[in-house]
Amino acid sequence: MGIVSSLARRPPLARAVDEFVLTTILLFLAVTVVRWLRAPGSALYITDLDVALPVIGVLSGIILTGLILSPPGRRSGGHANPAVTIALWLMNAFPGRRVLPYVLAQLTGSAAGTGLARLAWGRAVSLPSVAHAAIRPAPTWQPASVFLAEAGGMAALTLVIGFFLTHPGLIRLLPCAVGLSVGLVIALFGPRSGGSVNPARQFGPAAFSGETTDLAAYLVAPILGAVLGAAVHHLSVRLNTRAPTAADTRTSHGGGPAVAVSPSTSPPPPLPEPSDGNTRPSPRRERA
Repeated sequence: MGIVSSLARRPPLARAVDEFVLTTILLFLAVTVVRWLRAPGSALYITDLDVALPVIGVLSGIILTGLILSPPGRRSGGHANPAVTIALWLMNAFPGRRVLPYVLAQLTGSAAGTGLARLAWGRAVSLPSVAHAAIRPAPTWQPASVFLAEAGGMAALTLVIGFFLTHPGLIRLLPCAVGLSVGLVIALFGPRSGGSVNPARQFGPAAFSGETTDLAAYLVAPILGAVLGAAVHHLSVRLNTRAPTAADTRTSHGGGPAVAVSPSTSPPPPLPEPSDGNTRPSPRRERA
């Protein structure tokens, strides 16, 4: 994303602090949006939840895209989601030793952002229709269905990220693609499973509101979805990196052998933290 070398050398702890700031802002704005759209008496109150959630999805996608493109987002990679951090690590685009500091920063930022929203908006945030913006499934959805929806949504998001990581020419579109994907998940799954796909999105609101319905699904399922999505990503890369066949080695018109060149599987990623030379390399990095 055009990170200059001085930012690439930013200390790891400072990058984790950036993740804390990003997740704090994300949760503050998430609670703020829900407060104004779902608190009775608000000038922007939307009575029908099925109408409110698509609006929340659009606003959430715009907010997330802006945070990824912001200065802290450019410095840290703009994950703001433990499942995204783990997915990038599993796709060889993020150093494993920095996963835990990022995850801790994101969860702490979730609590901080929710707390700041409570201070800013007061009692309205704790109303039942707002509940500190805690995610809740539809009454007809069973815990197993919620778990599968959260895992599947995160697996799909991981595959979207993986696609852009293997197509360097499109890499600058990734922040918008992530924002659009998250917005669609909220709009489509929000009225059903809750549409979180981010453990940090539920951690702070659940802690402040005491909302524990399907909490394990919201905290664990996105992580499993990231693991599944990363596995499918690696399988896809292996299938697309075919071995040379007899037809590939036949001599060309100029008398030399034909050369099969597979695309690089580790382009410089925009969502991972800026490379400082310590990122675990992809096992199939090639140069044409």
